Parts: sequence; structure tokens; C-alpha cells
Amino acid sequence: MLEAIGFDADDTLWQNEQFFRITEGRFHELLNDYAAPDHLAERLLAAERRNLARYGFGVKGFTLSMIETAIEVTEARVPAHILRDILEAGKELHAHPIELLPNVRQVVERLADTHRLLLITKGDLFDQERKLAQSGLGDLFDGVEIVSDKTPGTYARIFRDHAGGAEAGLMAGNSLKSDVIPMIQAGGWGVHVPHGLTWALEHAEAPREAARFRKIDDLGGLLPLVEEINAAGSGSLGSR
Repeated sequence: MLEAIGFDADDTLWQNEQFFRITEGRFHELLNDYAAPDHLAERLLAAERRNLARYGFGVKGFTLSMIETAIEVTEARVPAHILRDILEAGKELHAHPIELLPNVRQVVERLADTHRLLLITKGDLFDQERKLAQSGLGDLFDGVEIVSDKTPGTYARIFRDHAGGAEAGLMAGNSLKSDVIPMIQAGGWGVHVPHGLTWALEHAEAPREAARFRKIDDLGGLLPLVEEINAAGSGSLGSR
């Protein structure tokens, strides 16, 4: 039986990546005279990958990576007004509105009556706290964990602290790499809830052969899935 259900936040509960794409489009416009869009996108992604260990995930790291890329592609000749505009774009990204995804509120409210609910997310501490507060969902979660990365050890610790361990837990999210695969490796259920936009650094192959892997179209499919898992008791279900 499931004791606790974990939810990713960005692009699982509310829209997020679309705002990063809009900001990156603005970044391309600002540097249009210095680099082709494809080349600029490659350089920015490379900077983000390098900087994950320094700045972590989220808006601040993305903004600093844009500034670093602007300096690189202009060979340190980027005008100050462009750097100013990049900073302003980062500030706007930090304040984007909260737009819940389909079925989110109904599903979270229903499951809060029967299970311990956990919000497990990466990103800037202040930004994620802001978004959770504005979502109106905060009171429905028994625990909120804003982490630097999501690994099997991360999930093992969180579900041990809040429930009977990962084996009695389920994690739902849009990222196979961060939300699904490490949760399954920790011994729990990993449920993929695809989003139309996924950051390139979160791409991974689906673990289709894993007994505790499931995929649903949106969070509306989580309620019957949870009922199915609980009905089957502690054993794994058959073929999908």
C-alpha cells in the first residue's frame, strides 16, 4: 500500500519551461548581431551544463549562464545595455505568474485526504517558495523539500523521513531523469507525467522494463493509478 505520494513542481503542477523559452528567445534577440540562433543556443546550453555544479538549477543559474554566454560570444565586447537587459529578463522570469496544469488541484485535494503528500522540487529556494505560496496548494502538502538535485539517495532519505521508505512511496513528475528513474532506483514507484516542453538537460530514456514505472497523460490519471496500486497491495502489477 502506498503511504506517501511525491510531486514534482515545475511543469508537473504548474507551467514553468514555457517562461524559460520566452526568456531565451529574448536573449537571442539581444545577441542577434553577434551569433546565429542555433550557435547561441548551443553555447547557452553548454554554459548551463557547466554551471549546474556552481549555481544549481533555476532562474539564477540560467541568468548567470546567459550573461556568461553573452560575454563569450562577443569576446568580452558585449555592451552594458545588453547585460542590463539580460538581467531584467532574469528578474521578469523570477516573477512569472503561476498557471496550474490540468486536473492538478482536484487530484492533489483528493489525494491529500488519503495519503501523505510531499512536494519535491529543484530550483531556487525563494522562487520555489514563491510559486508554491501563489499556487494555493501549500496547505495540502505534509512536507516540502527543495533540493539541489534528485538522486536515489535523495528519494530514499525523503521518503524515509516522511513515510515508511521509498518502497511505500510514489513520485510523479514530468522529468524521466529527475523524477522517475532515481525514484525507481530507490525502490519506489516512478510515474511519468509528460509535458510538451522539457529542458534538454532533463531528457532520458524511459525505463520501460522497470516493474514500478508508469506513464499517464496528465495528473488526472494519477487517481485511478493510485487506486490500482493500492488494490494490488505490496506486490508489483502485471504488464502495462
